[in-house]
This record gives sequence, structure tokens and C-alpha cells, in this order.
Amino acid sequence: MSFSTQGIELKTRNEWLRQATELLSSMRFAISLLSIICIASVIGTVLKQNEPVNNYVNQFGPFWSDIFITLSLNTVYSAWWFLLILAFLVVSTSLCISRHTPKIIADWRVFKEGMRVQSLRAFGNRASGVMADAPAAATSRVVQQLRASGWKVKTQVRDTPHGEGAMIAAKAGAANKLGYLAAHSAIVLICIGALFDGDMVIRAQMWLGDKAVFKGNGLIADVPAESRLALNNPTYRGNMLVPEGAQASTVILSQSDGVVLQDLPFAVELKKFVVEYYDTGMPKLFASDIVIHDKETGEKFEERVEVNHPVSYKGVQIYQSSFDDGGSTIYANALPMGALTKPFKIEGTIGSGVPLARDNERLSLELTGLRVINVENMAGAKMGADVAGSETDVRAVDLGSKLKNHLGSGSKSTRDEQLQNVGPSFSYKLRDDAGQAIEFNNYMLPVGLGDQRAFLLGVRNTPAEPFRYLRVPVDENDSMNGFIALRAALADSQMREAAVRRYMAEAAKGRTEAERLNLETSATRILSLFAGTDPWLDKAPSPGMGLNDRPLRLGGLSAMSYFLEQVVPDDDRERTSDAMVNLLNALLLELTQVSRETAGLDPLPRTEASQAFLSQAVLALSDSFFYPAPMTFAMSNFDHVQASVFQIARAPGKTVVYLGCLFLIIGIFAMLYVRDRRLWVWIQPSADGRTEAEMALSTNRRTLDGDAEFQQLSNRLLQVKP
Repeated sequence: MSFSTQGIELKTRNEWLRQATELLSSMRFAISLLSIICIASVIGTVLKQNEPVNNYVNQFGPFWSDIFITLSLNTVYSAWWFLLILAFLVVSTSLCISRHTPKIIADWRVFKEGMRVQSLRAFGNRASGVMADAPAAATSRVVQQLRASGWKVKTQVRDTPHGEGAMIAAKAGAANKLGYLAAHSAIVLICIGALFDGDMVIRAQMWLGDKAVFKGNGLIADVPAESRLALNNPTYRGNMLVPEGAQASTVILSQSDGVVLQDLPFAVELKKFVVEYYDTGMPKLFASDIVIHDKETGEKFEERVEVNHPVSYKGVQIYQSSFDDGGSTIYANALPMGALTKPFKIEGTIGSGVPLARDNERLSLELTGLRVINVENMAGAKMGADVAGSETDVRAVDLGSKLKNHLGSGSKSTRDEQLQNVGPSFSYKLRDDAGQAIEFNNYMLPVGLGDQRAFLLGVRNTPAEPFRYLRVPVDENDSMNGFIALRAALADSQMREAAVRRYMAEAAKGRTEAERLNLETSATRILSLFAGTDPWLDKAPSPGMGLNDRPLRLGGLSAMSYFLEQVVPDDDRERTSDAMVNLLNALLLELTQVSRETAGLDPLPRTEASQAFLSQAVLALSDSFFYPAPMTFAMSNFDHVQASVFQIARAPGKTVVYLGCLFLIIGIFAMLYVRDRRLWVWIQPSADGRTEAEMALSTNRRTLDGDAEFQQLSNRLLQVKP
């Protein structure tokens, strides 16, 4: 039996109705719809779904983001055209099944015992011979052997010129046809379950005018009734955030243009969020100890929700989706990054904002996140290593080459893994009065990078970018205060002058007056170039833009490199570069001593640790000119409040989908591993009194196993007379 790709042909004079019905019920139309769904699913897998519009604009640009949103490619699985295609696929596949089911049932009942003898000779698997026993005995034996082997047999007795003959028709593997029905029924069931558990029910309520998407901001209690779904809503799937010690009973269902809320018949209280870790610091368990409060009866039920172990109550499943901050309090110190300002303290809650109006800097601080555990691969991490893996040593720096990755990764990527918990970090945004925001991520504790320790201060301009980290070396007290004081001293002209005087007090010995004057002029020029305050740099290109649309000023090693390229001839550039680096190191040492004297600290001892600090401080000072904010924030303490994000789902279509998956497995195995076989054996007496037999096998799929089976059957059934 073969299946036609043509659809149902109605006997009607309406040509349009006849062609539409034929197309809708045809197999080619169903395959085309299934192909479109597969392509759409690939798009939905590659393109992140249900992201904020700004994320698509930042990643793909305004042109492509508009196309994605117009075509609903950012919400493929809930798009109207995707649901419409699913509906058409259900109808088309159902019509295909209804068209082929009667034929399959009829084919099950038919043995085709009326097959002509001449037709048997056209089959690929055929055999003939003379049997040893009489026709009647041979017929009885063949029938018994076939039935014993699991074949269904039907015999037709025919008159021949030499007596009665028998056409034995047998069939096996009828489950192959069952596989066809099961596989196609699975498509229908899965699509129906997906339609019912998707957004179709919610969208239908909106299309009928009963409900509307809420597009504003505010508290959940302020959302109007037309944006809330009824308790008896048959299907939904959304998220609910519950902080520790709090309760929640409203689920947020994200839509492409806003949200709708689903009220639950119970409230979920989070007693404790549990995280267990491996020795490496990697998490091995996320769980939430919850209490379910039934609103109708007032009963309480204690449960534990784990990943892949949901809790079900009143037909609603509660899944552990993720975790978030539940309103932790951050205590931090604002530290200047070169600006002539004093440090100050801030206190705020995650998700809140803190206005900053200091020194004509109209900024607002938005605390966005807190991570108590940060597991990083620290294998091979080296202080000052850039993205390419090469190290930058200020004592051998080539000032004639540009520094490419000023704020690189906090740790060098290697194939080896050395997982380590590097402590808490918090993220925040600084937003100027024009609404422009830059995101930052700072670690609370210093991180060991090779033989050095440094604080990592991350920054990125858009969420689509990875964080780039400024490495601030620690001082003798394992803090960043030494570097901050040095950065402030570099920005202070009086301290730079004091550093030059301290340097000249030793360097001027044994020099003539002209040599002393030239050396002092060179020292002042190099320090002003490195500080980015030299008037010669006014015409230098800006390395970027900071907040409040202020262009960043060229400074650090980049400024010295630019000076060498523009002023020093090529032949003298290498010699001049070495001399400038040596003089810079000496000046920064004196500048460090000046900053410590101003702060009332003891002079920096001339030890190997002090030398390492100064070497890395040169790189950090140089990179700080690319830091787009006038200040950074160092977290001193925090009050951690955890929250669980639960996925709440009522999915009655899940059972239908599971049934469809079972049918699909049965159908695929039946079609692949069960061969539909039909066997005919014609037995008749010959003119000389012998028993002649002809045998043929028909199968839907010819294989080597089928040929071997036919050979065994022919040897066993025919028992050809030697």
C-alpha cells in the first residue's frame, strides 16, 4: 500500500472550495507547514526570546531590531503567525489521517488471496519448485508453518486443468501501518498540547476584549483588573519572585508589549533559599524551602522545591527557575578616579537609586545586583596579561606601539582549569542627567593574579558587551587606598611639583646648572604628559567619551607614546623611550612618597613588594585614563537578602503532549523496525502428477534481512524435491 500526496477531492462545483480542501488535506501542504515550523524554531533557538527591546537595538542595531520586532521573531513561539501555522498543521494532518485511515483499515482486512499466478513472477523475491508431498498435504503444511511463525493466513482454492490448486496469502508486520497513524497522530496531539499550553488562551481573552496588556510601571497592587487573569484560567506559565521571609501569590506573564498578571489560589512563602557548593566553589544544589498558604482553607504545607523536582498543588506546578537578589543593602565607599574630590560613603538597596551631586557631577547611582559567590577559572592568570596572553612590563614597554586592550579580562583564559571563589561582587550603573548610563561590576576583595593581588573594577557600555576590568594593585594593607591616593596625587599639580623637587634633590648632585635645568624640565614634562595635563595634549585625540558627554583626556603611557610618535625622530625613539620610562618610574616613586606624607603615613619601604606595587601601579594608572567615570565604588559590607525565582505553570496540555510523545515513539519504531510483508504461495498439481509451487514476497522496504528471510522461508515451505 502506498500513500498519495494528494488531498481530499470534494465533489462540488465550487472550484475554490475544491482546490482549498485538496490543498489543506494534502501531505505536501502538511510537510511544508512542518518545514516552516522547523525554520521558525531554529530562529527562536538562535535569537534570544522575550528580551527587552533595547537589548536587540544594542546587539543588532535599529534597522534589524525593527525587523525582528515587526515579524515577532523576538517572540516566535507566541507570535500570531506561529500559532496560526500550528493550527493549520493540526487541521491538515488531521485531514491526512482521516483520508488514509479507511484505506489502512481496509488494507488490514484484505489478504489479496485473489492474486494472479502470473503476477507472482514479477516480484523481486520469488521462488518455484516441485514439492515432495501431495497438493492438499502441502497446502496444509504450509498454512500450519506460516501460522506458527506468526503470519496471518488465508487460503483460496482454485480449479486447474489438472485438479484443485490453492493460493495461500499471508501477511505480517501490519503494525507498520499503525506506526504511520501513530506518528501522524503524535504531531496532532503535540501541536494541540502546545497550542493549549501556549499563549493562545491568554491571547484569545485579549482578542475578545476582556483583558489587556499592562504596559506601565509600578507596584503589582496598582495593576488594574483588566490586566489580571481569573483564578480559573485554564493554562498559564510565568515567573514569580519571592524574597526570603516574604510571600507572593501573583505570577507575572511576560508578553511582547507588556505583562499580564495571574493571581493564584494560594500564596508561596520563602522560608530559606539553600545553595550547596562543591569544594571548587561551583554550586551543586539550588533549593527553596517554601510554605504554601491555601487562601480558601487557610491550611499551610511545607515543601522543598529543587531544580528538576517541582512541587504541584491544585494543578499548579512550582519550579525552581533561578534566584535573584531580594533587596540586599550595600555599604560602599565612593573613591575618586583622578578627580580632586574627597571620598564619601553611600548606602542603598539593590534595585534602588542614590543621587550623586558632587563637584558639578550630576550623576545618579543605580544599584543593580549583588553576587555573593563568584567562581572564576584562575589558572595561569597573570597580572597585566592582556587578551592575547602576552604580558606588559612597564620596565620594557614599547612606547612606540599602541596599547590595544586597556581594560582587559580579569583573568587570562587557558585550557587548564583552576576554579576559585574570588568573593562577592556588586554591579551598578552611573547615569548622567542626559539619561546615558554605563554599567560597572566591582569585586569586594582583591583577587590573586599570579604573584600579585589586585582589585578588579569592571565596566561595559552596553549589556551586549563583556565586562572589561581595570586591575588596581593592593598596597601593604591589602587595600586600594594606596593606589587611590597615588591617582589623586597624579592629578594634583602641587604634588607633582613636590615629587619633581624630591627627585631633583638627589638627581641634581654632581650635575652642572644647565644639566639640572634640562633634567628638571624633562621630569616636569614627563610627569605632566603621564598625568594628561600637559598643554601639548590639548590637540591630541580623545580615547573615548565619559559620562555627561565629557571626552576622556589622553594620559598615561598612551600619552607618552603619542608624544614620541609626534615629536621624536624614528632613529632616536627607542633610546628616548627607555630614558623616559626610567625617569617615569623614579618620579612615580617620589610621587608615592609625597602622597603618603600628605596622608600621614610612613614612607614606602624600598622592598621587592613595594617595587612590584609600583610596577603594576604604572599600568593601572595608565589604564585609569580610560575609566569613563570620575569615581568608583568599593563595597565595604552588605546585608544579604536572597530571593527565589519560581516558574509557575498550569499546563493541562502537558498530558496531551506526553501522550503525543508516546505515540511518536511507537510510530517511529513501528515504521523503522517493523516491515510490512505479504507472502503468496501457489500450489497446484501438474500434468505428470507432481506438485508444483510458486512463491513470492512483497515488502514495503527491501533489505538484506528481508532477502535472507525469504530464502529461509522458501527452503522451509517449499521443501523442493531433490
